[in-house]
This record gives sequence, structure tokens and C-alpha cells, in this order.
Amino acid sequence: MTVKRIHIIISGLVQGVGFRMFVLREASARSLSGWTRNLPDGTVEVEAQGNSELVDELTRQTRIGPSRSSVTSIKVKEIEVDTSDREFRILT
Repeated sequence: MTVKRIHIIISGLVQGVGFRMFVLREASARSLSGWTRNLPDGTVEVEAQGNSELVDELTRQTRIGPSRSSVTSIKVKEIEVDTSDREFRILT
């Protein structure tokens, strides 16, 4: 199994629409670790780590988002794996 970690910034109507909870559910369903949080500029930030194929699936889901959201763009980059990260959580 190839493990990777990604950093994503999601733009659009992504705050106040359940986006972080959506990401938490999608990541947890794939047994990924990492976190998500709202940023002051109105975007949502995500770091996710796990099986490479499952991380790619999560990335595809963030392009869609929950039904009340409207994603206009996402920026994705691969970053260094964090072996201490064990669960997925919402940061405040």
C-alpha cells in the first residue's frame, strides 16, 4: 500500500454549509487521518493521509462537496507523510 498526504484549499460557498463535517465523514469512511478547518478568507483547508487511492477518492469528493455547497476551485499539493497522525478531525 502506498501512503500519501495531501494539502487542499477549497474555495467557493464552502463555509456554513456543512463542508467540514462532509470531509470528516468522507475521510473517516476511507480510514484516512488528518484534519479540516475553516480559514478566515472563507476557504476550507484539508490535510488528509492514507492509502493513495483513497486519498485520491477524497480529493474527488471535495470537488463536489455537500449538497448546499458550491465549489469553485481546489488547490491540491502532496506533502510529507506525518506518521504521528492517527485519526481525522475538525480543527477550530
